[in-house]
Amino acid sequence: MDANEELILGLIRENPFISQQELSEIVGLSKSSIANIISELIKKEYVFGKAYVLNETSSIVCIGGANVDRKFYSKYKITNETSNPVKSSTTVGGVARNIAENLGRLGEAVTLISVSGHDSEWKEIYDLSSPFMNLEHVTQIENLTTGSYTAVLDMNGDLSIALADMDVFENITPELLIKNSNILKRAKCIVVDLNCPSETIDFLCSFTSKHNIPLVVIPVSSPKMDRLPKTLNAVTWLIVNKDETETFMNIKINNKEDWENSVQKWLELGVKNVIVTNGSKGVMTGVENGEIHHFSAIETPMVVDVTGAGDSFCSGVIYSWLQKKEIDYIVKSGLVNAHKTIMSKYTVRQELSKKQFMIDMEAI
Repeated sequence: MDANEELILGLIRENPFISQQELSEIVGLSKSSIANIISELIKKEYVFGKAYVLNETSSIVCIGGANVDRKFYSKYKITNETSNPVKSSTTVGGVARNIAENLGRLGEAVTLISVSGHDSEWKEIYDLSSPFMNLEHVTQIENLTTGSYTAVLDMNGDLSIALADMDVFENITPELLIKNSNILKRAKCIVVDLNCPSETIDFLCSFTSKHNIPLVVIPVSSPKMDRLPKTLNAVTWLIVNKDETETFMNIKINNKEDWENSVQKWLELGVKNVIVTNGSKGVMTGVENGEIHHFSAIETPMVVDVTGAGDSFCSGVIYSWLQKKEIDYIVKSGLVNAHKTIMSKYTVRQELSKKQFMIDMEAI
């Protein structure tokens, strides 16, 4: 056992009925970290009972992508069919994973359901993600590789080519979720990205309707919009961008009126709350009572890296919605978190915490 495992085991020995929340407060680690430590103690057979785990407060369950992001920055003009000198960087990513980390940093209890390979890439994701979320329900599959996204940028910083190896996520099947139905039934809300197959999205719509669990759907790209059901009555929140909306509805959004009409069409499909984002032009929201409002983007004079901004926006919205804030505050929470992320070189800004988020909201 490592030092943290010994400490947790000692506290459980003193009080077998201690909750994960109490352990978190005593030790100073997040509840997700406590859950991972307890999982290791169970695997090592130091602990046999799981009653205290089952009695914990409901968590946010994020389902979808967890992958490694690689970027190669060309030093000179890219020449085909030969070697090109580059600088490179590697970070962990994935829409569901990024949202989970944002929410974990904000102090929420978060569980990630995903799939990965048995490889060094997953170990890297695990090491960097485990402090902020429970990874006990990630399934590792032999002979498959962990998801990866590789981008090659030219000397001006523009994307030359991107390679996405995401086939592993086709294994996030309804059968896999049924095996995790106990954690799903206790979820505060379920957040799913469209890396998951369409039958999985259909299953979650049915499951959340049956068990009265809020469902948040986050698309990942225009090509995957066909994974979205045609009837969306089960969806509590849909956060989608302009291009994804155009693809799904086979329309063009050329002006503000078109933009508003697209929000209205989402509401007519059954979505209770929808946000259609449009880059620097801001966002258009539609809510259950039919009201539609536009919110301007926050001007960001110093853009460092836009990677992860969309996931940060979604996280801010989900966080403040769960805090039962008004719609204006909910949307501004997303805009503020995205604004701060754009000014960071990290996909999930490292200084993010509940306290820092409140400071950021007050400042803007």
